[in-house]
Amino acid sequence: MLDINIIRNSIDIVKKDLEKRRDQEKVKWLDDLIKKDRQVLEIKKQIDDLRHERNITSESINKLKKQGKDAGTEIKKAKEIPVRLKELEEKYALLQEKIRYYMMRIPNILHESVPCGKDDTENKEIRKWGKIPKFSFELKPHGELLEKMGLADFQRAAKISGTGFYFLKKELALMDLALQRFAIDFLMQKRFILIEPPLMMNKEAYEGVTSLDDFENVMYKIDKEDLYMIATSEHPMVAMHKDELFEEKDLPLKYVGFSPCFRKEIGSHGVDTRGIFRVHQFNKIEQVVFCKPEDSWKLHEELQKNSELMLQKLNIPYHIVSICTGDIGIVAAKKYDIEAYFPREQKYREVTSCSNCTSYQAVRLNIKYRKDNDKLYVHTLNNTGIATARVLRAIIENYQREDGTINVPTVLQKYMNGIKKIGEQNDTRRIRKKD
Repeated sequence: MLDINIIRNSIDIVKKDLEKRRDQEKVKWLDDLIKKDRQVLEIKKQIDDLRHERNITSESINKLKKQGKDAGTEIKKAKEIPVRLKELEEKYALLQEKIRYYMMRIPNILHESVPCGKDDTENKEIRKWGKIPKFSFELKPHGELLEKMGLADFQRAAKISGTGFYFLKKELALMDLALQRFAIDFLMQKRFILIEPPLMMNKEAYEGVTSLDDFENVMYKIDKEDLYMIATSEHPMVAMHKDELFEEKDLPLKYVGFSPCFRKEIGSHGVDTRGIFRVHQFNKIEQVVFCKPEDSWKLHEELQKNSELMLQKLNIPYHIVSICTGDIGIVAAKKYDIEAYFPREQKYREVTSCSNCTSYQAVRLNIKYRKDNDKLYVHTLNNTGIATARVLRAIIENYQREDGTINVPTVLQKYMNGIKKIGEQNDTRRIRKKD
């Protein structure tokens, strides 16, 4: 959420930013928001004046009674004040509710370097890394290959959980864990603090970190509970400091979180029915930073570099895109995606996202730091370390051999008991179906 002072003092900047996003509806909101904000300030003054008048009147009544004088006029006035107060407070609450509705939906102000574009087709490529692999054989679909090798089971997962879930088995499950340990070790060496967060959050906390549209489109709600399954560990790690005040000397604060993530993933993309790329549940290592505003853009590049270095160590080709105005969403002021190269499709697809949210989440969650005699909002940043399912698929395709086996990236072998290749030995055992 934007600080209301930005709306009051820099309305033209906010309007210009919304026009860059081609969001004319919210441009129209701003005039009504400013009008209602002025009304709220006026009513707040009237409420304060009435409360002061109530106190003066009470003192006057007590004084007159002690003097044995008639206090009838003052008593009549005292009875009228609560009625007027109630009317004003009800009007104040209604205006505040509408203002909050607007404020929670007006997006962050974009960094000047964010490219203009209508949708993800107009994201801007920044750079590429890695050599595109060439194969003398036709690559097998990764879901089909994993089932054939006994490394995953999609049918049984669908039987008990539905489409978009999977069982990982044997060396592939070990590789998932290896990716997590590799990313955690890499980031802890850079002085990130390891966090294992709760897997559920209440709505009030969740509203502080993400778009309200996500409650309907992305997140799973726990029936009859004020709880939602987390879509990423970024969300609880940012919200954990709700209503807190940092000391300047303690910033920046860097976290690396690991958790399962749960997403409906509805929309135009759908769910890959036999695969591990777009699924309802996956494991992810996440980077989160709290910092002073003057440090956030330098740290944005630092977080991005961390993810690039991890993919380089895995030797997975990729390119970086800067997300355009029509694709960026409301929370981030700027976002990079890393898109790994998937040779079977011969295209790049997203595996990480790196966002500078400036003070947008901090305002919603009331997270500040003390600077001299002032209390200022922190900036928050997040970036995927490794989303294991997507990176597993990238490894399966880039490291696939003609016999269907998959070489293990060198940096992962120490986390896999020295295994250098997976899928060599099929599990020939079969479980007989019940009649």
